[in-house]
Amino acid sequence: MSTSSKPESTAPESAVSRRTFVAASAAAAAAPAFLSAQTSGSKIAIGWVGLGNRGGKHIFTMADVAKGDAYMKAICDAYAPRLAKMKDDLVSKGQPSPETYDDYYKMIEDPALDAIVIMTPEHLHRDMAIAALQAGKHVYCEKPLTHTIEEGFRILEAVEASGKKFQVGTQRRSSKIYAKAKEIYESGVLGDVVYARAYWYRNSPNSNPAWRYDIPADADPSNTDYQKFLGDAPETEFNKERYFQWRLFWDYSGGISTDLLVHQTDALHMITGRTYCKSVMCNGGVHAWHDGREVPDTITAAFEYPKDFHVNYSVAFSNAHWGYGEELLGRNGSMFIKNLSDLYVYGENPRQVSKGQKPAPEMHFNDQKDFGQGNPTDDHLRNFLDAIQGKAELNCPAIVGHQAAVTGHLATLSYRNNKKVYWDNEQGLYHFS
Repeated sequence: MSTSSKPESTAPESAVSRRTFVAASAAAAAAPAFLSAQTSGSKIAIGWVGLGNRGGKHIFTMADVAKGDAYMKAICDAYAPRLAKMKDDLVSKGQPSPETYDDYYKMIEDPALDAIVIMTPEHLHRDMAIAALQAGKHVYCEKPLTHTIEEGFRILEAVEASGKKFQVGTQRRSSKIYAKAKEIYESGVLGDVVYARAYWYRNSPNSNPAWRYDIPADADPSNTDYQKFLGDAPETEFNKERYFQWRLFWDYSGGISTDLLVHQTDALHMITGRTYCKSVMCNGGVHAWHDGREVPDTITAAFEYPKDFHVNYSVAFSNAHWGYGEELLGRNGSMFIKNLSDLYVYGENPRQVSKGQKPAPEMHFNDQKDFGQGNPTDDHLRNFLDAIQGKAELNCPAIVGHQAAVTGHLATLSYRNNKKVYWDNEQGLYHFS
């Protein structure tokens, strides 16, 4: 990232007022005030920044789901060999040859670009997103929306001022399995639900520790622009681990809380209609991989929500038996969503159900068999294009992505300070116990 061309923050990070938060939330929640000038008869020109593990995969997903409605006009990355290879790979798959940039801020100066997709480390999201909006571009930003809570307010202000479409990459919002879960929850068959669990369990061999992504043997300061990667993060000497394995370091990542947790708290928000928690206590540590990483590989977090709702969240990188999922446990039945593909409902024992109530009926739905859908990232990217063309509402606009990110940031704050943290949603402020 070119430090000379970055936009400056519009206000001090601590100056987050109730007026700012409430105004931004109301604007985002209302019906779209602006319709895209993009017409269904023209192709959407996309600029894509970040070609690593996720960005390097889903640029092809976007090309597939675009169905002739969009194309990659430009691509950007600070690691030169990866940038060159992606250009060749796109052409080999029948895509137009994209323009290449090693400076994101130069790329977004192109007035022909309609939209930007941001797939960079999270500490770069705020400045990149705001700059794109100010340049008149629609934005798709990978989750988490931001690296801190305060950065989210800055993005909400920029979205409101721009009138552009802004989608956040928490793709469960485009999942048919989760839409069915919401329908079941709202039907009331589970009875009163005051408790939910969410979890994500992973394992990997000692030769390939979690989040220790491969480092290219040829990476060095001559082909890797480390200063662009650092952005506003603290200055360090060139470090290949920090560049290619950034999720392991607090300067660039919130670790589990922002990489995994936000997906699942967002799913519970979607299903139950909730948008924020009241407090979080998060514990854990580096227990499985003593390899110099800073972020924990094991956590347990307890979230209290308004109106009698509690969420227990756990992650471990030492065993994968249970996979990942969310569970809503009601007085009349339980609903489990497993591995983003299966949904189960089981009724409680009739003797444990209150008079006048009845156990929930047993159900099972599979994403492929019942809905013809696999991983919803495809549909989430397509929804972004449809929204630009005025064909659909965004499934995860900026305010929704911000609400999910807040839960992750609060968990990180609790963990790093070893204190319970409380959230004042009206003021947009937190404090510790």
